[in-house]
Amino acid sequence: MILAPIPHNWKFKAQQLILLPQKAMYWKEQEMLIVADVHLGKVGHFRKAGIAIPRLMEQEDLAVLSDLVREYHPKTVLFLGDLFHSDMNNDWEWLILWRDLFPGVRMILVRGNHDILHDRYYHAAQFEVVEDYVSGPFLFSHEPVEDPGDLYAISGHIHSGIRLYGKGRQSVVLPCFFFGLTQAILPAFGRFTGHVALKHTETDHVFGLLKHKVIPLSL
Repeated sequence: MILAPIPHNWKFKAQQLILLPQKAMYWKEQEMLIVADVHLGKVGHFRKAGIAIPRLMEQEDLAVLSDLVREYHPKTVLFLGDLFHSDMNNDWEWLILWRDLFPGVRMILVRGNHDILHDRYYHAAQFEVVEDYVSGPFLFSHEPVEDPGDLYAISGHIHSGIRLYGKGRQSVVLPCFFFGLTQAILPAFGRFTGHVALKHTETDHVFGLLKHKVIPLSL
């Protein structure tokens, strides 16, 4: 039985944010879909080095992203860095084909440490490339910002996770949305990524992700 995804609606900084179990966030006021760390091309990067990894993972990531665009009809898709993993490989063509499906949607890439391709490739594919992006109360970046000033920072890069403990010293790390006092960290969207268990305090808001559901956690 396939369960329908159950998003979590959250009002934060007077804005309506929809946290999605597909590891993305939709900002209703700006009609913006926000994702971090897709790492498209990572499979091709390893295959190019002779390591056999199935291509299906990245195609599934793009399929999920397509479903989200069709469901929420965003005016803008904002990528918080590491959209394409490192140097050019055959997976770039998949990104081009995917971009062509949504010619009316503005797409912005906040450059990440793995986004090393020249801007001309992204511009030719109709992506805007910026170092950071400010909208409303939020400062969007790839890596966490130590002092966002009067803004609230939202980033990726860390591949945020939360460790939950069970009986018998068992534990599991779930991808999560992490909202601290001055900044938030989004989970990595790409399947071919890991999770880093973040330290947290009682003032943090953490939302763990199951395959079909977002779970607010009391920590």
